[in-house]
Amino acid sequence: MLREHHMQGLFVPVVTPFLPSGELDLASFDRMVHQLLTHDIQGIVLNGTTGESPTVAWEEVTTLMQAMAAMMRRGTAREADADQRRVPIIVGIGTNDTRASVRRAEMAGSMGADAVLVVTPYYSRPSQEGIVAHYEQIAKVGVPVIAYEIPSRTGVRIDVSTMRRILDIDGIIGLKDSTGSTDFVSALSAGGNSKPVLCGEDRLFHAMLCQSASGGMLASAHVETDSFLDVYRLAAEGQYRESLSAFQRLLPLIELLFRESNPAPIKWLLKQQGLLASDTLRLPMTPITAGLQAELGQLLAKGEYVGK
Repeated sequence: MLREHHMQGLFVPVVTPFLPSGELDLASFDRMVHQLLTHDIQGIVLNGTTGESPTVAWEEVTTLMQAMAAMMRRGTAREADADQRRVPIIVGIGTNDTRASVRRAEMAGSMGADAVLVVTPYYSRPSQEGIVAHYEQIAKVGVPVIAYEIPSRTGVRIDVSTMRRILDIDGIIGLKDSTGSTDFVSALSAGGNSKPVLCGEDRLFHAMLCQSASGGMLASAHVETDSFLDVYRLAAEGQYRESLSAFQRLLPLIELLFRESNPAPIKWLLKQQGLLASDTLRLPMTPITAGLQAELGQLLAKGEYVGK
């Protein structure tokens, strides 16, 4: 299982590939994940925001977990898999129903998840006390929990003092910070936070590393994975200027990948790279506009972003 000291480096929240019919595309899933496993990433996240969790049934999450387990078992069985590694699997299980989230955490644990990603309860806008109680109940399951704060999607914002209480809960191993600025991670650091924080805002990756973040959980790291790893490695070595230079090269790509709703741009790009057979999304998500396709195509045509 994932522990606090494992919460460093680059984690990739993967897209959920669909066939044009809308069903799971396991062949594309296998191809995409296998490619990611050739890089020095520290974990893969299933059923997160990037994985279109609101429209993926739990039975389908189970199917994806089984596919991941089969892939890990293959490991180095084939010569082509010689570079493939076993990495932790994190499953998004958070809902705005505490009992349902507890049940999902139990099922994720029984399927072999190394940790669960638990978003702040959304829509119902609970009190700070209610949010703490929500995390306490899920942590009791015994599967390591990564708290996930993303107020732009949940409609409620956790106070810094409340987050400190959440991070003090036994079984909570860290935080994915998608608050939209470096203020939260800075405040936690200033208060002596002892648990790791992963950057969840791709455009703030370097800035958060400079503010004590231990790594990133970044959707755009599906592509140019090694370049994102360079940003982290240089910062971890204290070479912040060099890390910034490496990150600035990635910014035009990041900006376009989040110009329209995630994960539509990433799916389009992965299709262009031959990793996905289709960029199909489930409604209400829709494919990217022709204008963004043209902009991404122009960026790719420059030859600056050709790595996977």
